[in-house]
Amino acid sequence: MHIQFSQSRPETARLLAQVVDKGKLPSSLEKAMSEGADAARFKGGAGQLFESFVERDGKVLRLALAGAGDRNDEARSANLEKAGAAIAGKYQSSGETEVVLDLADSGLSADEAASVLLGLRLRNWRYDVYRTRMKDEQKISLETVTVINAPEGSEAAWAEAAHLASGIEFTRELVTEPANIIYPESFVSRCRERFEGTGAEIVVLGEAEMEKLGMGSLLGVGLGSERESQLLAIRWNGGGSEAPAAFVGKGVTFDTGGISIKPGPGMEDMKWDMGGGGAVAGAMLALVLRKAKANLVGVIGLVENMPDGKAQRPGDVVTSMSGQTIEVLNTDAEGRLVLADALHWTQEEFQPSRIVDFATLTGAIIISLGNEYAGVFSNNDELAGQLYDAGIATGDKNWRLPISAAYDKLIDSPIADMKNIGGKAAGSITAAQFLQRFIANDTPWAHVDVAGMVWSDKPGQTWGKGATGYGVRLIDRFVADNLEG
Repeated sequence: MHIQFSQSRPETARLLAQVVDKGKLPSSLEKAMSEGADAARFKGGAGQLFESFVERDGKVLRLALAGAGDRNDEARSANLEKAGAAIAGKYQSSGETEVVLDLADSGLSADEAASVLLGLRLRNWRYDVYRTRMKDEQKISLETVTVINAPEGSEAAWAEAAHLASGIEFTRELVTEPANIIYPESFVSRCRERFEGTGAEIVVLGEAEMEKLGMGSLLGVGLGSERESQLLAIRWNGGGSEAPAAFVGKGVTFDTGGISIKPGPGMEDMKWDMGGGGAVAGAMLALVLRKAKANLVGVIGLVENMPDGKAQRPGDVVTSMSGQTIEVLNTDAEGRLVLADALHWTQEEFQPSRIVDFATLTGAIIISLGNEYAGVFSNNDELAGQLYDAGIATGDKNWRLPISAAYDKLIDSPIADMKNIGGKAAGSITAAQFLQRFIANDTPWAHVDVAGMVWSDKPGQTWGKGATGYGVRLIDRFVADNLEG
């Protein structure tokens, strides 16, 4: 989508849009428009939309009012994104090719205007690469947004937000692609392409290098696959000599469950079991493109979990890079095995100031929180609070759940240092307890279980059905608020 700024409305424009705060219809609206909005019970709630037709300068134009909610809402930025998304959702395939966003009388700041545009662009994104027989009325027609009467500084604010959009779209692309296209090596290749020329450093370890380092936990997951496992690190030095913040992602590009094989119905969804790794890759792209003033590293453990004669079995014991041994009771609890070595290597290699990992780790988190919040587990109250605040501000909501010594006992093994599952109770918590055993020296750490958030079976706030891009906004805002001076 092309977004441009203009001093006046293009003569060819047929579709106008305005952003309206809750309960505050612009006084300049035509009487028919304002009374029509009132009759339709349009109040300006976040994401609410009303459209009608008006005559201006002798031309009949289509006019849409998009609600931005209460101006004082703590989720103001997210609500403004919903306003923009409502416009794109309504007109994406309408036959209209251009929308003119008129910000006169909106009262928006430059940053708020950029939030509206971000929501508009993100909701208009759709991955139609493999759809070859679409009817014209099904294809995306909306291509251009022309912004008029923008507040001062809006173009610069949008240039910054456009980098965030690029990161979110990259995450959606990775998550959407099928597993025959995105697998560990091709994931790495696509990242190399996107980060080329950005100044970021790319480090990749193959299986031979990981074996030398003793990564038996990660490598065990990929034993049954013909695809070679990879460990990818994306490093950005934008903040002097201070220790980097690390974001670590689970990148299981397809998860059959291995020998503990999943049921067939719905298994196709497991192409997005790399959603945590996708979020880390997209967030790093956004941060690098906007030249974030912080030292950052994104690490992604990439494997494919397949059943094969060489695949690991339930009951096998593996030795992680940390030296801790793991009894693998269920090969479908594989993400934590990948993260165990990725977390340890990250600490050994980069000595990070803090670590946040993102993973589609457990179905249990969906039972707990549904598809509204990611689950957060942390050894540090301040870090957990910062993630919560970033989530409220951006709409990437998250909710903290407990970890404690009592839960930790549930993963003790009679023959190894630990087992990779803890039974039916508290499944998301015992998974987090497992990961915590690989955090050294009380390093501030948080685990974000995004299993219910990276994919949606219905259109949402700023996405259509499919990949949501969850996590990119969260990381970007967390960095902006807490790591950049």
